[in-house]
Amino acid sequence: MAEDAFPTTEIEDLGEAIAGPWRSPKNMLAEQTYDNHASLHDDATAQKLGFKGGAVEGPTHYSQFAPLGYATWGRRWFEDGCCSAHYRSIVYEGEKVRAFMEKVPPGATKARTWMQKEDGTEVQAGTASVGPDAVTALDERLETLTPPEPCVILRDVKVGMKLPRHEVVMAPDQHMGALYPFSLNEKLEKITEPSDWYAKASPWGRPIIPMEMISVLLQYLSRTGGFPTKGPVVGLFADQEIRLVAGPLFVGQTYEIEREVAALSGSRRTESLWVRTKVFEKGTDRLLATMLLNSASFRESYPRYAEEAAALG
Repeated sequence: MAEDAFPTTEIEDLGEAIAGPWRSPKNMLAEQTYDNHASLHDDATAQKLGFKGGAVEGPTHYSQFAPLGYATWGRRWFEDGCCSAHYRSIVYEGEKVRAFMEKVPPGATKARTWMQKEDGTEVQAGTASVGPDAVTALDERLETLTPPEPCVILRDVKVGMKLPRHEVVMAPDQHMGALYPFSLNEKLEKITEPSDWYAKASPWGRPIIPMEMISVLLQYLSRTGGFPTKGPVVGLFADQEIRLVAGPLFVGQTYEIEREVAALSGSRRTESLWVRTKVFEKGTDRLLATMLLNSASFRESYPRYAEEAAALG
């Protein structure tokens, strides 16, 4: 077992912050489909909505923050660490981005985080933290939300709706379905910050799931028997928080997950569904991890939007 989680990742001390290397993350969702259509990660679909091309998925960037969290809090980062972020701009394959984390004194449990492109464009902003008590970036953001009026795509969805628990697992070579058309091993070939702890052995005795792939695990089968949204629509992740409570999560381990609508919100172009997913030890109520995800659907991508909005007044 490697003693250092990220022996090949160089971290630079910038005085008031630390930063990882410049990286060019890969778009592994060009073949993603849902509701029988391509997604924002497909060049043609993205261009129809005014973007330059297919987007690199937001959770991909969480891997660049992992070495910074580990440098700040050590192994604890993988046990009760949390990455909480508002996505501010799309990254296209070939662009370089860099992760930054505020330097904090010993004993501090939260630090500000941000990511930038080479031209200074902010990709995301948020917090990294450990433990249950830190008020995260999305904790604060939830307090400022106002629901869209009237909802069209989300008109049948209500805050507090829950879906029944179901089992999920991520084996090394398991294809994760149409929503995530690759396996963990395929991701590890392209991950920006490789670690033997993900592929071979870790201090916990077996490989652990990278934080960006926890997003994949918790979205697995999410389009089956989901919340009653209107479609087809094209959407994107606008906000996301992954929090380990009693981690890490392990490769090949079966878990139970439960989804609940945490909030609804909107913008000029989108309607947003905020879902909190809880991960439990199989067969128990022992909470292991959570994810809060804001999936924003483009109004213009729903063919009947104008007609149904008019009917709703």
